[in-house]
Amino acid sequence: MPTIELRNISNFICRNINLKISGGELLVLLGPTGAGKTTLLNIISGLTLYEGSILFDDEPIDKIPVSRRGIGYLFQDLALFPHLDVRSNIIYGLLIKKLGQDQIEARLDEMCNLLSIRHLMGRYPKDLSGGERQRVAVARAIAPSPRILLLDEPFNNLDIKTRKYLRLEFKRILKGLGLTTIFVTHDFKEAEEMGDRLAVIDSGKLEQVATPQEIFFSPNGDKVANFLGSPNIFDCDNYEALGNGLVKASCEGLTIITVWEGGKLNKIAISPEDIYVSRNEPLGPPINRYKGTIIEEISLNSVVTIKIKTTSKDILVRMRKEDFIAESLTVGSDVFFILPLRNLKGV
Repeated sequence: MPTIELRNISNFICRNINLKISGGELLVLLGPTGAGKTTLLNIISGLTLYEGSILFDDEPIDKIPVSRRGIGYLFQDLALFPHLDVRSNIIYGLLIKKLGQDQIEARLDEMCNLLSIRHLMGRYPKDLSGGERQRVAVARAIAPSPRILLLDEPFNNLDIKTRKYLRLEFKRILKGLGLTTIFVTHDFKEAEEMGDRLAVIDSGKLEQVATPQEIFFSPNGDKVANFLGSPNIFDCDNYEALGNGLVKASCEGLTIITVWEGGKLNKIAISPEDIYVSRNEPLGPPINRYKGTIIEEISLNSVVTIKIKTTSKDILVRMRKEDFIAESLTVGSDVFFILPLRNLKGV
């Protein structure tokens, strides 16, 4: 599958973007609403005017029309044809390519097996669940054997459980096909699960391109850190294995137990929204349980961000306003907080 290279790409939103994507790589384009993510996909596909140059396998494609770029594009609203059944939706691109009937049937059979949608062939989009529409839309996008696949927030309208299941399944499918893929999202957790690398974009400018782990532990500047939610990062002074895949680490005055796959442990991190806070001491084993005092409170809409002072380090926590009120919390409150083991990341 081809490499993609963007050289000095600019238009009304994007600003001098340079990026190279390896053949077969799944790159996630990550950023807030209005950052230029969809615009960049439209530029690559040829749907939007731009300055600069795009190369597939070192060959410029700037003058090649949309229909001949070999790109599969899955839009955010899926755009299934409502008047066509599932079978007709999937083979639409194959008919445009004027493939023979035998080739069409063979490719359709392949899509049915790959995405487990054979039982949906006679249904119409209005009769499908969100997850089923997603599978059909992916089948339609990849049925014509594109060189490159572009996915624009494809799981945005699904519930959390379905989103998690489908993104893991689709990643397995896409990596199996070896497609060079660009996946757009504004959700870091989704990006972390999907991407080989992440490209963080803000206000039309690429801020950082790196692995999910590198971006989480070493955000390149305040824009990236703020977008990620300013994770709490603890430097580990020393650690010891506990067995059963766990390690006990001494990190900036806190003793933290976390999952460990062996090797060196330099840092442990957790997102502010993943920390549990209560006024009273929680029930259960005192694993990763600490005490501190709220020294700062920032309320914004339905979310409250607080800073908890401990004897060694300030901890940033983000919680629902209703939980903050229910616990009768305020600046000066002494609180307990827990760093749930399942939400900790180590590097």
